[in-house]
Amino acid sequence: MAPVSRESIVAEWTSSTVISGALIGAGLALAGAFVAFGLADIRKGDAVVTVRGVSERDVAADLATWTIATQANGSDLAIVQGKADADAAAVRAFLAANGFTPAEVQPRGSSVSQYFDSGQGRLNITIRQRFLARTTDIARMEKAFANQAEIIRRGVALDSDGGGGVTYSFTRLNDVKPAMIAEATKSARAAAEQFARDSDTRVGGIRQATQGLFSITGRDGDTGSGTDTPLQKVRVVTTIDYNLD
Repeated sequence: MAPVSRESIVAEWTSSTVISGALIGAGLALAGAFVAFGLADIRKGDAVVTVRGVSERDVAADLATWTIATQANGSDLAIVQGKADADAAAVRAFLAANGFTPAEVQPRGSSVSQYFDSGQGRLNITIRQRFLARTTDIARMEKAFANQAEIIRRGVALDSDGGGGVTYSFTRLNDVKPAMIAEATKSARAAAEQFARDSDTRVGGIRQATQGLFSITGRDGDTGSGTDTPLQKVRVVTTIDYNLD
């Protein structure tokens, strides 16, 4: 075999380098073509921006309900029944003294439980009753609930398992829904237009829109359903997909 000269090695290396460089350059050019093609698709309307519009409104509850539960205990059914009747009269008298009419106070049932205490050798009987106070006068309800200790001073044993706090409700949600949906939609459009300006595109038509559920929470940082306060906040979030041109 004839010896390979230094000149032929250099020539071959130079040729390979040129070919490799040409292939890399072609690859970059092809990649650039794909990138340009992708941008063109985006500007033809294949791009979509998803935005959310929010509407919030402070409202005041217009209905208040309070379940008052009592329990009477003893070993003689007739005596316990008499105590339960006295409890019912005391609850009604308390509510009447706080401005509630008879139509605003409704019985919500009663129950009797009994068991024999072998340690004391006697029968234990418990009669539980529940009453519902319902009013649209929120201030009246707040005052009565703040004074509930008066019921205990009347000799009534309140049953915490059957009763609880006041539940405040906003019943006019349908009155504010149309305006809030329009406001949330307008908010979403504004967000889409801001995105379009930042990306040098233009907002097109709506591809898809989803209206979220209305939620009611407490104001001023209160969490939960908001039913434990008359000061409430209604919120709705609308999600919209806009085409970008």
